[in-house]
Amino acid sequence: MQSKIWLSSPHMGGTELSFVHEAFDTNWVAPLGPNVTGFEEDIENYLGHDVNVAALSSGTGAIHLGLKLLGVSAGDEVLCQSFTFSASANPITYLGAKPVFIDSEPETWNMSPKLLEEAIIQRISSGNKPKAIVTVHLYGMPYKVEEIHAIANDYEIPVLEDSAEALGSTYGSRACGTFGDIAILSFNGNKIITTSGGGALVSKRKEYRDKAIFLATQARDKAVHYQHSEIGHNYRMSNVLAGIGRGQMQVLDDRVAARRNNYRFYTEQLREFDEITFLDEPYGMFSNRWLSCILTPSYEVREKIRVALELENIESRPLWKPMHLQPIYQKEVCFSDGTSENLFQRGLCLPSGSNLMEQDLERIIKIIKIALS
Repeated sequence: MQSKIWLSSPHMGGTELSFVHEAFDTNWVAPLGPNVTGFEEDIENYLGHDVNVAALSSGTGAIHLGLKLLGVSAGDEVLCQSFTFSASANPITYLGAKPVFIDSEPETWNMSPKLLEEAIIQRISSGNKPKAIVTVHLYGMPYKVEEIHAIANDYEIPVLEDSAEALGSTYGSRACGTFGDIAILSFNGNKIITTSGGGALVSKRKEYRDKAIFLATQARDKAVHYQHSEIGHNYRMSNVLAGIGRGQMQVLDDRVAARRNNYRFYTEQLREFDEITFLDEPYGMFSNRWLSCILTPSYEVREKIRVALELENIESRPLWKPMHLQPIYQKEVCFSDGTSENLFQRGLCLPSGSNLMEQDLERIIKIIKIALS
């Protein structure tokens, strides 16, 4: 059998070990130290717009803390994009709150502004004004920032911007991760850059960043002994993993370019097949193309391609199964027009790693073309 081609594998840049060795040489292996500080500063400089960053152990933990900072608590309702990974929604339930799912629109596959406003009006009329909105830049494609935030501002509901898949993407002249009251990033092993496992909370408000760090380090009060007046969490990133992140930040632009080249290759090679379509960038949006995705004409064609790739030791994946279709969330309120269900049935994520070689891409395309012919 030929070697495995993964959907999105880690890709080291070469300098990560120097930062990790420094952590070991200086004995900074705890969840604090110069690499953590340096990594946070690297992200702040990359994102711009005077943001403040707290490096954490995961993007999921960042969403959990972000919702706490926005005042979400037991019994509250939080509006959440349905077409996403479960980590966007699960932290809502950690707090005893209830997710209300919002379907997508077809231009970006992200939260529909129309359905969002419908949901807000309906929930307010029923006496349940939502406490926050969790919206996602899916697969690196920015959501409709101006429309979503205009609605959020009109109804005075804060936005948690899930940029787990969108580091390196921009909307207009601004980096994704700088629009929400709070934003989060992920550095999981399959993301555009990785710290093995990790994430970050981002906000223009320094007090949010400082409170996030306080909560992420078990909410220890200022005292000579261990004293706690709030429930805290063990969510801080270690200095060792932050060292990996510092090296990865040095090659971030190269990683974005490589993934966009993958997307370009797929679109050029599959141009002859009218039944295969891609998600184009709407005007003013720049996607990091974290994953290159195709839409097929049917579930059957999607599966034919996926299985053909799998038989050749090539990993692909259906688009996210919407949260409102997941067994754990089927009973929750959802405002849907069927968009995400249709995308899930027909869509497939193709191998998209920045470390794919030309021969890998040619091998993938050969299998897809055979399946389609």
